[in-house]
Amino acid sequence: MKAVKQILSSKPANVYSVSPSTTVFEALEEMMNKNISALVVMEGDQLKGIFTERDYARKIALAGKSSKDTPVSEIMTADLITVSPDDSIDFCMNIMTEKHIRHLPVVENNKISGMVSIGDAVKSIIEAQKSTIQQLESYINSY
Repeated sequence: MKAVKQILSSKPANVYSVSPSTTVFEALEEMMNKNISALVVMEGDQLKGIFTERDYARKIALAGKSSKDTPVSEIMTADLITVSPDDSIDFCMNIMTEKHIRHLPVVENNKISGMVSIGDAVKSIIEAQKSTIQQLESYINSY
């Protein structure tokens, strides 16, 4: 099974972020412009949290707050679960499934080096299954 670093090597190196003082509205605009569904929240080089579409839906839209007046720091997920580049995709999938989350920041030497999404993990698993199927078909056809 692939490691996180193999997934990151096949993705653009960009990790999109906002500061804690960024308004929710500005963060949503950034997410729309980048066609992403999560942003890490950084204060300088320090990872402070993650802001996701789910945070917006549950903590702004359903709470009746204003996205133009609320800073991301008020609603971001600050109790982060992170993974390392050497962790396996299976490990990531288990975390995402158990914790009901869709994004895992990748941290190496106390610095963020990427983000793994549920889509990245599913794609990796599908590729591994296709490879296994091809190997089995080749084995069967050799007899």
